[in-house]
Amino acid sequence: MQVGSFRIGVPDTGMLLYFDHAATTPLDPRVAAAVAEAERDAWGNAASLHEAGRRAAAVVERARILVAQALHGSPEGVVFTSGGTEANNLALKGTLLLRPTGHLVTCAIEHPSVLEPARWLVSRGYGLTVLPVDGEGFVDPAAVEAAIRPDTVLVSIQTANNEIGTVQDLPSIGRICRDRGVCFHADACQSLTKVPIDVEACGLDLVTVNGHKMHGPKGVGALWVRPGVPLEPILHGGGQEAGLRGGTTNTPAIAGLAMAIEAASPEDVPRMEALRDRILDAVLAWPGTRLNGPRHRRLPNHVSVVFPGVRAPDLVRALSDRGVAVSAGSACHAARDIPSAVLSAIGRTPEESASTVRITVSRPTTSREVDALIPVLEACVRRLRRAGT
Repeated sequence: MQVGSFRIGVPDTGMLLYFDHAATTPLDPRVAAAVAEAERDAWGNAASLHEAGRRAAAVVERARILVAQALHGSPEGVVFTSGGTEANNLALKGTLLLRPTGHLVTCAIEHPSVLEPARWLVSRGYGLTVLPVDGEGFVDPAAVEAAIRPDTVLVSIQTANNEIGTVQDLPSIGRICRDRGVCFHADACQSLTKVPIDVEACGLDLVTVNGHKMHGPKGVGALWVRPGVPLEPILHGGGQEAGLRGGTTNTPAIAGLAMAIEAASPEDVPRMEALRDRILDAVLAWPGTRLNGPRHRRLPNHVSVVFPGVRAPDLVRALSDRGVAVSAGSACHAARDIPSAVLSAIGRTPEESASTVRITVSRPTTSREVDALIPVLEACVRRLRRAGT
């Protein structure tokens, strides 16, 4: 399928209506070209002093500037990583491990790459408070303030949730953290290029981003670190990335990450919102359908709904057989037959969690694709409901 400048398809299975962009996005052809150009022309080691090394270093430094500009931060704060998981681990472990003791505050619907490092830190003797969220997935800033203790070192709250799309009130939380002298981290992997983020306006000290959620390469990301904020490295080696991340610089992937940011346009967001709302308006008119997360303060590309009486894995497979890709909740948990922790946190029952489907659009999604999706989705839901009665 040719979608704008993208081509989406699965070899040997025909074309695909792809609505699982929260899991991963197809590579923008401009990104692919930037990666290929760096492989060809900037193949040197960016730490080397000769011409080949300087050429690679120039590509990396230009990318550092572009990532920083996207966050309205300083370029020297950008630390390139292998992706969002490593960046989140560096943010949490790097902040806490500088101290023999300390306390971390986060919330119940964070990505596993935040919650699992947090639990690992508890096993090493650090304190942890996991805040609840309301029925739409919002963290109460007043609860953050109440959770901060004299030994609190870090607050980590995502910009937007990958499963239900909720966009958090980072400026209010950031003001609290700044007033209390506590470091503030946000995982922005789902939101960068979709929701504006300004590290000064939000009072952020650490921000995680990655490539493959915004039509960039897999296996590359970054942690923005406010200059002056100390971190303990978790990967030790040759001292790359200002000593915070050892390992030979992945110049081609970093070039791709930069191009993914460059290729995004402010015009993408209202177009995605319009497509999202067309899907929401259609499915919420069907009997019994329930929305997960808020109707408005959500990611511009994100739909998460409960179809009672339908098992989500069955619906995903039925749609796949018709050439449509959606997700049963989060791709991180797709193979596990356990209720989503995110859906449980907003009060969904195990039965509702098992009937939740996530539908996400992105830059290449077209109106024609949405027109094709809705009747196929409705037919599959009706058929599965009849089969279950």
